[in-house]
Amino acid sequence: MDAKEIETTLKNMIVERLFLSVTPEEIETDASLIDEYGVDSVSLLELVVGLEEAFGIIIEDSDFDIRNFSSVANLRNFVQARI
Repeated sequence: MDAKEIETTLKNMIVERLFLSVTPEEIETDASLIDEYGVDSVSLLELVVGLEEAFGIIIEDSDFDIRNFSSVANLRNFVQARI
């Protein structure tokens, strides 16, 4: 899976799981998920579950660094390092 495919999957998952009122294409890759899209701590937990399901990875407590979840770009890099 290349970076673009990971990004597309992430954006679709974020919109679907967090019930955002934007389309996946409207999510800016480098935008702050927290500041721009209102992602909070509960949403972050939902993203963890989504990442594990979508990419078949296990996220350990030690992986849970807010910087990994701050943008689609950071999530993409995190997923790429795990798969």
